[in-house]
Amino acid sequence: MRFGPAGNSQRFYDEGNTATVQAFAWIKAMGLNAYEYPFGRGVTMGEETAAAIGAEAALHGITLSAHAPYYINFANPDPGMREKSVGYVLSAARMLHVMGGGRLVVHPGGSRAGDRAQAVALCAQGLVQVRQRLDDEGLDGIILCPETMGKKGQIGDLMETLAFCQMDARLVPCVDFAHLHALGQGALPDTEAFAAVLDKLEAALGKKRARGMHAHFSTIEYGASGEKKHHTFAEPDYGPRFEHLAPLLVQRGYHATIICESKGTMAEDAAHMRNVYHQAKLPNPNETPSRI
Repeated sequence: MRFGPAGNSQRFYDEGNTATVQAFAWIKAMGLNAYEYPFGRGVTMGEETAAAIGAEAALHGITLSAHAPYYINFANPDPGMREKSVGYVLSAARMLHVMGGGRLVVHPGGSRAGDRAQAVALCAQGLVQVRQRLDDEGLDGIILCPETMGKKGQIGDLMETLAFCQMDARLVPCVDFAHLHALGQGALPDTEAFAAVLDKLEAALGKKRARGMHAHFSTIEYGASGEKKHHTFAEPDYGPRFEHLAPLLVQRGYHATIICESKGTMAEDAAHMRNVYHQAKLPNPNETPSRI
C-alpha cells in the first residue's frame, strides 16, 4: 500500500518551503511514500523542473502520479474540442514520463444536457484514442486512470468507470471515494457500503487487478447535484471515513495507491490514513504501528 498527498499541504508552505522539489523529504518524514502532482489547471512545467522533481522523489522512495487538467471533456460533440482534450492528456503524460511517474488520473468529461449514453460512448472513444496516441509517442508506460466523478452532470459513475477500464488492461480505475459518497448523497456511511464498492470493482476487473487500484480519499460536502467541496478529516460533520475502508484493504490484500485530497491538510490526512491502515493490520489493535 502507498499513501500520499495530492499536492502540498498548507503547513508545507507555512514552514518555509517554496517548491515541490522540497516536498519529498518532507512527506517521507511523515511516513508517506506516494505523491500526486496536480496539473489540474494546465501543464506549465518545463522538462528541467520535471526531471528535478523525479530525481528527488526517487531519492526518497516516493512513487509519483499526476492529475491531468480538469477541463478535459471527451464528451464534447465538437471533434476539434475533443482533440484539444487529447492534447491536454498528452502534455501531462509527457511531463509525468520525464518525472519517472506512471499513473495519470483523467476526468473523462461531462454532458450538461442530452443523451448520456452518447456522452459515455464519446468518452470511451476519447480514452481509446489517447491510449493509442500515448503508444505512438513511446509513452506506453503511462497508465491512464479514469476517475469516478462526484457530480450528476459528469461522466464517470462507478459502473461507467469500470466499463472504461474493461476496454484495456492499461486503464486502471481511480476510485474517488469522496466523489462516490457525494454522488450517492452519503452513499458510504459504513464498512458494508465500502465492501459493496470493492465487490463491484473485483467483479468487473478481477481481484488481482482490482487490488492495485488507484484511489482518492477525503471527506466531502455535497448537495442535490453531488459534490460541492472537499473538507478535512478534522471536520467531523463530513464523510466518508477511512476507518470503514482500511480493514477491507487489509482483509482483501489490496496493494493500492491512496492519494489524499483533503483541503489544505492532504499530507497530514494521508499520514492519518497510513496509520489507520497499519493499525488495522495489527493482531492486537492496542499496539502502536511502527514507522516505515
